[in-house]
Amino acid sequence: MTNEAVRVENLTFQYPDTEEEVLKNINFTLHFGEILGIVGPTGAGKSTLAMCLNGLVPQVIEGELRGDVFVKEKNINETSVAEISEHVGFVFQEPENQLSQMTIEEEIAFGMGNLGVAREEMINRIKESLEQVGLSGFEKRSPLALSGGQQQRLAIASVMAMRPSIMIMDEPTSMLDPKGKNEVYDVLQNLKEFNMTGIIIDHEVERIATYCDKILVLDEGQVKAFGSPEEVFTQIELLQQLQLNAPQVTGFLYQYNRQFNRRAKLATTVGEAVTSFESEYN
Repeated sequence: MTNEAVRVENLTFQYPDTEEEVLKNINFTLHFGEILGIVGPTGAGKSTLAMCLNGLVPQVIEGELRGDVFVKEKNINETSVAEISEHVGFVFQEPENQLSQMTIEEEIAFGMGNLGVAREEMINRIKESLEQVGLSGFEKRSPLALSGGQQQRLAIASVMAMRPSIMIMDEPTSMLDPKGKNEVYDVLQNLKEFNMTGIIIDHEVERIATYCDKILVLDEGQVKAFGSPEEVFTQIELLQQLQLNAPQVTGFLYQYNRQFNRRAKLATTVGEAVTSFESEYN
């Protein structure tokens, strides 16, 4: 059995009544246990790409799709959205739009009920998913009584309880304060412990660089870069052309090299930067 969680081949998509394709010849592969960060300017096609990965495009949101998307070796063009949803979970930008039940335990049970999960198994999964997102003991609380970061963690727990092998998060931290953002990324990191695959769309390049294994840069529907955080975020000139930011420490090293004519290796985290400076002066 292949270790490929997602494979995208020559994916092109155009919405009805539009003149231009929103996605243009997209190609990449993501393996189980990897976390992918998708970055790009507004209107680059990031959310459309995410919806292609769970079958909402083009089965629910119509348009002309060419190319192939394989999720766990299943072609989304030949698989129903219901079947894909058993493997791919989706967390949206605003968690309150996903929350509809009176208590937290009822919220997590709702999705499992739609899948026909037995009651005893539901109880076990509710407990496990709350532990995974740090909300143990909150079972009887109202979702509306939670902070923004806690609501987002609840939305994630509700998806995780359905046991998807792939989790997609579309800008889950844009409405959160720094504490809430850290909470969401800590949960994202925990996915790896369960060999789950994570895909996150976000503008938080500092966190993306720290938590993600692969980075995909989209602009005007095209892949401009794909690789490890180091491979992508050290392409400073490309990022500048796209009006995207590199992590602050990467930008600092880049300017340091230019100003002092040095050759310190560009790094994407503070720890890597310290090692780079030590190598430069030893």
